[in-house]
Amino acid sequence: MESVARGGTRWKRFAVVMVPSVAATAAIGVALSQGALAASFSVSGQSFKVSADKLDGRGMVQYGGVDVGVDMEGKKAAHPVSVSAFKKAKITNMCQSVVTHIPVLGDVTLQLNAGGGKKPVEAKNLYIDVAQLDADAEFRDINIGVAAGSSTKGPGMKGGKEQANPNGFAQEADRAILKDIEQTAWATSAGTFKLSGLNMKLHKGKKECF
Repeated sequence: MESVARGGTRWKRFAVVMVPSVAATAAIGVALSQGALAASFSVSGQSFKVSADKLDGRGMVQYGGVDVGVDMEGKKAAHPVSVSAFKKAKITNMCQSVVTHIPVLGDVTLQLNAGGGKKPVEAKNLYIDVAQLDADAEFRDINIGVAAGSSTKGPGMKGGKEQANPNGFAQEADRAILKDIEQTAWATSAGTFKLSGLNMKLHKGKKECF
């Protein structure tokens, strides 16, 4: 089965899964102890933007959750996210940017670029907590409506302190190919993350990836 789509994240179908998990399954606990899955963490008060020409992911699962952390004033905050997880992923021409306002100096942008040459960025057990996504997407051998904790195609849920319901809605695919990606995210974690041709710069003012 193959599915091609274009558009942003739709939150209605994720509304029912934005609930804290009562407990992690034994399998997830074992995977975490062996370092196979990334544990969740308290997110900062800043989201960031990521663009890429292409993401070719193998073993995908996508489910709804809530990222918890603090806002820029240090107060507790929570953000609904769509978690996209891949066993393996190759990313071509990736750009990541975050803008920080500094008193007196004004806005300063930290921009990171990688995978722009012959070698793409490579990641294993990659988790992206997405707030907004626009891309051309193709899914191969996709299942829609599986329970998040029962997915067999992806790397599994994060586990740990993750705020997601393993009984909630999810979709999985053997392969996901996304092109012309523009996304806003709250967090990214991976078992390994190889950034070929890494270049990181600070820019005065706003110089975001898109």
